[in-house]
Amino acid sequence: MPQTKKQSSKDESAIILTFADITRHDATLAGGKGASLGEMLRAGISVPDGFVITANAFIQFIENSGLESLIQTIVKTINYQDTALVDQASQKIRVLMSKAKFPVELEKSILAEFKKLKADYVAVRSSATAEDSKTASWAGELETYLNTTEKTLIQNIKKCWSSLYTPRALFYRAEKKLLDTPVAVAVVVQKMIQSEIAGICFTVHPVTQDRSQMIIEAGWGLGEAVVSGQITPDSYIINKSNLSITDINIGTQQRMIVQKSASGENKWVAVKPADRERQKLDQKQIRELAKLCLKIEEHYGSPQDIEWAFSHGCFYITQSRPITTLLV
Repeated sequence: MPQTKKQSSKDESAIILTFADITRHDATLAGGKGASLGEMLRAGISVPDGFVITANAFIQFIENSGLESLIQTIVKTINYQDTALVDQASQKIRVLMSKAKFPVELEKSILAEFKKLKADYVAVRSSATAEDSKTASWAGELETYLNTTEKTLIQNIKKCWSSLYTPRALFYRAEKKLLDTPVAVAVVVQKMIQSEIAGICFTVHPVTQDRSQMIIEAGWGLGEAVVSGQITPDSYIINKSNLSITDINIGTQQRMIVQKSASGENKWVAVKPADRERQKLDQKQIRELAKLCLKIEEHYGSPQDIEWAFSHGCFYITQSRPITTLLV
């Protein structure tokens, strides 16, 4: 059964924590993603406000639904050499979790916290308690649901919980030898930024591993298009010592992800012809974002993989994690 290791200074029984309550030391409760967001907010970084449904809620859900031993049995009997069997096991676990009853009092508490955000739409993001160390990252292994409404909030939280058992996540745990390591899932609920431009930043060049350079990637619309690799973004290389821009590579972008409708669904739309080959960020914006990302790297004291969004003239940081691919 997943358990949280007692390292946090917070109440170990906490079910919901606001970002303002969380520091980098609270990953056992808030997961790596949640702990990072709380840490950055407290450090004065512009982070969209939100709260975390802690790993305790996940553990209680699994235990109270009677699924604990059943899931353990399924996971232990998976043959990871057979992709089809992994897929079948994953589907079985996820269906069981989707049908399990959501705790009534927990639902009331979550909806009350949601109303405090005064947001029509939120991003609901999985945050594994064993994620984003300096040697391993769960980036892309678990699920995120953008433009979630009050109506779809609870079902998307359950989907985030069950994403610990997607085929991809199961293979990842097997590859990293984490199958016997206690892992739980916290869920981040964060105000949705309807970004005009979004992307990522590596505070060390990920290809050359030149620690004197950082690279920013930018695309039109929501950042999922860049993060998932479904578009070719702009890339800007910046000298960290003086924030001079040493290289600009403009990516042609034919389509982007935007909010579809009031229901909160997302869709791909065509980029206006005039914008398809246009540079996403100007030089002033590149330097502003680079300065912000450098501040985050300095705060953590290690190279960072950062997700960002730009809306109505402001940059927001939606995630930061250690870069795990650098040679020592």
